[in-house]
Amino acid sequence: MNIFCLVNKMQKIKTPRQRLWTVEEYYRIAETGILDPSERVELIEGKIMRMAAKSMAHVIAGRRSRDLLEARLGERVLVWTQDPICLDDYSEPEPDIALIIPPLERYRYSHPTTSDIYLIIEIADTTINNDCRDKSKIYARSGVADYWVLDVVVRQLHVFREPTKDSYKKESIFSENEMVSLLAFPDVNLVVEEML
Repeated sequence: MNIFCLVNKMQKIKTPRQRLWTVEEYYRIAETGILDPSERVELIEGKIMRMAAKSMAHVIAGRRSRDLLEARLGERVLVWTQDPICLDDYSEPEPDIALIIPPLERYRYSHPTTSDIYLIIEIADTTINNDCRDKSKIYARSGVADYWVLDVVVRQLHVFREPTKDSYKKESIFSENEMVSLLAFPDVNLVVEEML
């Protein structure tokens, strides 16, 4: 075989492409029983991803944050904990906490979408890099205006704001003794330590 035939043959070889799942297909997979109902998974950019196990620090931070937000915001929001939100046709994550527009009946037939979301909080112990890098890009592309990552190991809060199509323009890091306010509710201030 001469060199021209070999080059021509190599050009025809294509890199295999991934098969991405839509939200609709994801639910059909679950209905068939292929995914065990006890399996903790979420759909991220068309990929079915296993969710990390939660340490006790993660569990405590999740409960403290939920209770704190419910106490401070009352009926102005619904505090969604580890429940699905629909970002687009290929992503339905289950963030640790999402503050969404009430009332509950609004979601009788569909999960909250980005237009329903005030704030998303991911709690990180072993997932800090993924939450600050990969998930922040997904939430930014979807237009989530206020995204927080609560790092229970270093005991600080990463706050991402001003989403673009690729990332957030602004990231601020708050230590456990600092105060942060919610973008949608600037009258509500939280000390990071209260969430931990």
